[in-house]
Amino acid sequence: MESVQLAQSLKTEAKRLGFEHASICPAVSSASFSNFCEWLDQGFGGEMSYLSERRDAYAHPRHVMDGVRSILMLGMSYQGLPQRTQRRGAGRIASYAVAACDYHDVIWKATTQLAARLAEQQPEVRCRGVVDTTPLLEREFAQLAGIGWQGKNTMLIRKQSGSYFFLAALLVDIELAYDQPMSTNHCGTCTRCLEACPTKAFVEPGVMDARRCISYLTIELRNPIPVEFRNAMGDWVFGCDVCQDVCPWNRFSCEPLREEFRVDEVDSYLDLADLFSLSEDEFKKRFRKTPLWRAKRRGLLRNAAIVMGNQRLPQHIPILLKALDDAEPLVRGAVVWALRQY
Repeated sequence: MESVQLAQSLKTEAKRLGFEHASICPAVSSASFSNFCEWLDQGFGGEMSYLSERRDAYAHPRHVMDGVRSILMLGMSYQGLPQRTQRRGAGRIASYAVAACDYHDVIWKATTQLAARLAEQQPEVRCRGVVDTTPLLEREFAQLAGIGWQGKNTMLIRKQSGSYFFLAALLVDIELAYDQPMSTNHCGTCTRCLEACPTKAFVEPGVMDARRCISYLTIELRNPIPVEFRNAMGDWVFGCDVCQDVCPWNRFSCEPLREEFRVDEVDSYLDLADLFSLSEDEFKKRFRKTPLWRAKRRGLLRNAAIVMGNQRLPQHIPILLKALDDAEPLVRGAVVWALRQY
């Protein structure tokens, strides 16, 4: 099968599997690798040690799959929920994590099916599907494939659909017909995302200090959240959408092709009191197959206590007092801070 035909066949199959976006670029050295290294050297990655431990692997896609020549970049939409209002007694979840499933599982299954389709057409071709757990600077390659541009909030943005989508890739060891790269940036003079960030996490347009980002603080950080950021967290109990929600391009966001990622606003809140009622086993049963599992019980309760401290509802006082005896020091510390806010 010719390169152009095979490329089109893969794109058609990708869209059938629920990927709204599918474009191809060459597997070349990362043009932004030096910037990535500088970002790490400045400490902006915080405690995400897995980034620095695999630093050199980000230099070229061959470190993900030897012999790779082309990358089919894929985008799968999720439901953005930009108009949410605060709910007393509840914490907000980032839109990408609202679905009652782990997006990794959904996307991994779809990329596996896409790889199987390729194997049927070209048995001799080697390929590897990846989500976001491998050392690949996927936003750079998505831009090289023409899917979108990297905005001032560091997200990949499409004029046609905004930024509410996951990225994945299929690496192959043959040359395919490549798409035109995205060579223009359509953020213009807009700085809404930079100005709206509650913790002022953007060092400059396109550069984020993750140590100040609410998503990092509520998910990746395993230690106590610095006091200076706790009030700014507001009611975010897992992740944050502020810099995406204010982006004008997200008014064009589309309904996801995949049923799993079509959610309602009501699903995007967690009852704070309910979280403190869950045992370790109950927590695992409820969240094990969702993105919220990454924070584990200790992290989610730490976040919930801080949100309680920000909301200062009288009905939460007995719950916080009881949580002073929690087995986790991380939780107890956040609870003490929350009680001091009353």
